[in-house]
Amino acid sequence: MEQTLVIFKPSSIQRGLVGRVLDRFESKGLAIAGMKMMQLDEALLREHYAHLVDRPFFHEILDSMTATPVIVLCLRGVEAINVVRMMTGSTNGREAAPGTIRGDFSMSNQENIIHASANAADAEVELKRFFKPGEIFDYSPATMKFINGPSEK
Repeated sequence: MEQTLVIFKPSSIQRGLVGRVLDRFESKGLAIAGMKMMQLDEALLREHYAHLVDRPFFHEILDSMTATPVIVLCLRGVEAINVVRMMTGSTNGREAAPGTIRGDFSMSNQENIIHASANAADAEVELKRFFKPGEIFDYSPATMKFINGPSEK
């Protein structure tokens, strides 16, 4: 099974949307393999958003992502990365399709509720960045046999 990183950004924390968004992931059939609240700092954000550090809006990312603690989680499931990306919707909430998390809860490109790993390589790096060894658990919820068919592993 695949696993991916999701970050509940300060916009979701401040707006009280964590439970509603988390319920969507669990209802879809994704399992929580790791979850914690943490305060991000500039060093970690410069690493995580290294591809944006030189952009003129990077200070806005820093301000936004350090406004409150965030919740990071590892979700696991069949094709979890693609499923989470499709559920998340376009980065800009104004352009995200209704029914997606950003389409339903965001009107912003920056304050867009959650971060989700873009692909398998990013997920692997990002999970190691935010979780220490022993903080991600390998277990199968009893409901999994009712979520995926026998050949879907």
